Amino acid sequence: MCGVVGWVSYRRDLREQHDAVRAMTATMACRGPDDSGTWLGPHCVLGHRRLSVIDPPGGKQPMTAHTDDGDVTLVYNGQCYNYTELRAGLRARGHVFTTDCDTEVVLRGYLEWGTGVMDRLNGMYGFAIWDGRDERLILGRDRMGIKPLYYYPTEDGVVFGSEPKAILASPLADRAIDLDGMRELFGSTKTPGAAVWRGMREVVPGTVVTVDRSGWRPSTYWTLSASRHTDDVPTTVARVRELLEDTVGRQLVSDVPLCVLLSGGLDSSALTALAARRSGSIRSFAVDFVGQAENFVPDHVRDAPDAPYVHAVAEHTGSDHRDIMLNPKALSDPAARAAAIAARELPNGLGELDNSLYLLFSAIRERSTVALSGEAADEVFGGYRWFHDPEIQRTDMFPWIASAQGSFARGAMLDKSFAKSLDLENYARERYREAVAEVPEIDGVSDLERRMRRMCYVHLTRFMRLLLDRKDRISMAVGLEVRVPFCDHRLVDYVFNTPWSYKTFDGREKSLLRAAVADLLPESVLKRVKAPYPSTQDLAYVTELQRQAADALRNGNEALTLYDTAALSEVTTADPRSLTPQLRVGLEKLLDTTAWFDLCRPELRM
Repeated sequence: MCGVVGWVSYRRDLREQHDAVRAMTATMACRGPDDSGTWLGPHCVLGHRRLSVIDPPGGKQPMTAHTDDGDVTLVYNGQCYNYTELRAGLRARGHVFTTDCDTEVVLRGYLEWGTGVMDRLNGMYGFAIWDGRDERLILGRDRMGIKPLYYYPTEDGVVFGSEPKAILASPLADRAIDLDGMRELFGSTKTPGAAVWRGMREVVPGTVVTVDRSGWRPSTYWTLSASRHTDDVPTTVARVRELLEDTVGRQLVSDVPLCVLLSGGLDSSALTALAARRSGSIRSFAVDFVGQAENFVPDHVRDAPDAPYVHAVAEHTGSDHRDIMLNPKALSDPAARAAAIAARELPNGLGELDNSLYLLFSAIRERSTVALSGEAADEVFGGYRWFHDPEIQRTDMFPWIASAQGSFARGAMLDKSFAKSLDLENYARERYREAVAEVPEIDGVSDLERRMRRMCYVHLTRFMRLLLDRKDRISMAVGLEVRVPFCDHRLVDYVFNTPWSYKTFDGREKSLLRAAVADLLPESVLKRVKAPYPSTQDLAYVTELQRQAADALRNGNEALTLYDTAALSEVTTADPRSLTPQLRVGLEKLLDTTAWFDLCRPELRM
């Protein structure tokens, strides 16, 4: 996995901008710790940082193909899982390969099919191609948005990068954030194309952005489609299993150590079992907290600790398993928070959840370079509890927002004037209306089926992208490549078009997935109720959270202008046992935002 950057300008000679492209490329060092490279042309400069996974000796970038009409140069971040088949087809068409890496397959595929190569790729990617034959730039992103890619239009071209920090390191971009950017930060939404920073845009998943002398324009090459599902339940289950077997097999290909992230839930357990069956053995890792198993108390979102299920799957599959144990001191370490915020460049208020993910990935990276994750199964198969709440099924709002307790402002304890300016509820409702207007509908279905189709769609195109961005940014901050087999576009499109009655045919969540892997897992895991990403129940963490928040309120920071500091001050002195999840989120949000202001130096223009 890698980081890409670049700058296109049609009015200046960019060969003089070597220092600028090197500075942009340096910001991506965490994404590519193994190698770096730059390429300079009159109107385009490209930079690349590489994490070597496939063909370490041969995949150096930027990679250039020489043609009679001019050179074509590629910088590529991602993995193409069907590159061996594509390479065979391209060889049959006369292409000669000098490496064994997938990067050259994408480059040669572009020479053969132009932007039509995107239709043939199965994988996760965000890449840029400078076509010197007609002096145009192609920015391409995978269908589901697994790999990030941002761009910043200028008067005579564009600046781009895998992450905003690369663009912000250029001499053309500023660090301004306006009210709409703040709405994206605080609104629990991810509007397609929005990038928080003013003037910056995100390449929408499933699109290509073309830049030439006339400007920039996006075009869509893939979106979720509508097709009437004609398979019966047994056939559907068999097809899901077939697709899972195929995509897991493809994503096990690696020239460096590979593992599976195991939580003991249905999703990660299924991947572990499929991977162990295909490879004969597999490494697995789980996050856990000191004292959690012995002192666990059931709550409204979690019935049992993960550890017993994790160990049952590890024993059942024979995986080489290791628990990564975290204590309150490690979780609350300001350095861990700062690292997570620097990785995400956003103060999302997840606090401990991001901190623990960063610490988990850091520990895994000492032993593996690639990890398979069960991310996206809940969005694909309908796993979240709110999918099955009749009241939320009827709500005209994003389900994850409708299910939350209390208002947006109370959850983050925002300053009342600031919260009024944001008007987050109306912003979210407008974004929801835009989302459901995109849904590819099927005629002649029931009202429930139509609503559930819309619910699945907004999860796949909005909520899932929030989680994929989180996982990519935090994993790549330590140079760990995370693959997500449940995001295979063939599986996503197939399951999206199955009726809701199929997704719940056994009276439970994720019926199709459970049935598809029923022969691979322990009965206890198959029957387990959906549980979220784990968090510590140790009050020592909450106490430290209160202490750090009190310090932040005393020390002052521009971030404090966004918050109801009086209310937060009261929370810092309350009995830690009395803090509701909302109040805890308020403290996390405050600390995340102060760290973000310190690290990213945003300029508020509201």
